[in-house]
Amino acid sequence: MKNIEIEVRSFISQKAYKRLRKKLDKEAKFLKSVNEETIYFRAERENKVLANRGSYFKGIEGDLRLRRDRDQAFVIFKKGKIHDNSREEIEIKFDRKDFEKIKKLFVNLGSREVVKWFRKRRVYQWKGTKVFLDDTKGYGFIIELEKIGKVGEGRKIHQQLENKLKSLGVKITPKEVFEKKFEYYKKNWQKILGK
Repeated sequence: MKNIEIEVRSFISQKAYKRLRKKLDKEAKFLKSVNEETIYFRAERENKVLANRGSYFKGIEGDLRLRRDRDQAFVIFKKGKIHDNSREEIEIKFDRKDFEKIKKLFVNLGSREVVKWFRKRRVYQWKGTKVFLDDTKGYGFIIELEKIGKVGEGRKIHQQLENKLKSLGVKITPKEVFEKKFEYYKKNWQKILGK
């Protein structure tokens, strides 16, 4: 079963974003453009009912997200640490009109919003790879290349994706830079977004 998301990503300048958009508009298959809102959740308190029943959630590392765009919404669980090169992903699509209900459910189960993003995303198919060009409010411009693979394929596919990113003239941003910027954004997102 292919459900491991393997990706490489890099911060890029606005100038590089425009250059890459022009190149991909010419060379790749444009799939869609979306404006997304994504919320990351974290368990804030222990859920006594689940704890008494031997919760499957205890000790599992990952992040739980809600995402919506103009047409649809998703619950997403990504196992592992954020910014890992490959992660198991479970994605469930649901009716966009139920977004606030799902959000309320998460809060009632003891989770809270950790961070919120608003991003304009362009999605392409290029040389057998999904490419995302992101303009994330208050965070910056990012290019991401992604493939879905099987357990054990991560390292090989990641190397292929790195080579493709380099062929686009993009230097890979070290994971530590992403970690640092994410931690800053996580602490300041409400101020950055004016919430």
